Amino acid sequence: MAAMALSIRRPAALLFLGSGLLLAGALGFQYLGGLAPCPLCIDQRVAHGVVVALAAVAVIACDRSPAIAGLAAVAAVVVLASGAAVAGYHIGLEHDLWQGPASCAAEPVRAATSKEWLEEMLKRTTVVRCDEVAWSLFGISMAGYNMLISLGLVAVAVRLFARADR
Repeated sequence: MAAMALSIRRPAALLFLGSGLLLAGALGFQYLGGLAPCPLCIDQRVAHGVVVALAAVAVIACDRSPAIAGLAAVAAVVVLASGAAVAGYHIGLEHDLWQGPASCAAEPVRAATSKEWLEEMLKRTTVVRCDEVAWSLFGISMAGYNMLISLGLVAVAVRLFARADR
């Protein structure tokens, strides 16, 4: 029983730390660096938040309920892989491989109460487009780094799970 708990705890802790650091980095770029996220960036952040929560459940449940811990850890891997897929889709938009959803072009305008209110809202609204790279390093955007690191975390976590079954 202790070996099973340890075999779940390690990959779950890796997912917790990895997604937590990626999420912290994204928030740092936003609040310290002034780079507002686009809708797809938000979706990727949500995935990391869910991974952090599921991985925390897996780590906490290891000793008391290995079955729940295992399910939470596997779900965290699936969510992280899904977030990497969203990042891959985002990369495609950045490189004009396809068009994104309407939410990536502009925020929806809610019913205006007056012409003045609408003008004021338009002046204060900054449209963050999904197809424009806000930051890159060595030609790789934040979505690119997110996808690469997320896929790396998935691969390592799956390898740890596989090694534990032996």
